[in-house]
Amino acid sequence: MKLNYYPDTDSLYIDLSNKPSSETREISEGVLLDYDSEGNLVGIDIDNASHKVQLKELTLSRLPIELHNIAA
Repeated sequence: MKLNYYPDTDSLYIDLSNKPSSETREISEGVLLDYDSEGNLVGIDIDNASHKVQLKELTLSRLPIELHNIAA
């Protein structure tokens, strides 16, 4: 999973899978879900992210992960 923030457009994209999306559904204003050809959720796009989510803090709890920090 990857979280990508684009400050020029104030959008946050959460990649849940490496599969390409084939369908997008807007579930609320500025929140779009991307699905692959099999109907699986592969990404979440949040427009005006700084007004909808807390971008300054990320808490990970009990995830079996390998953490990669890439500074912009």
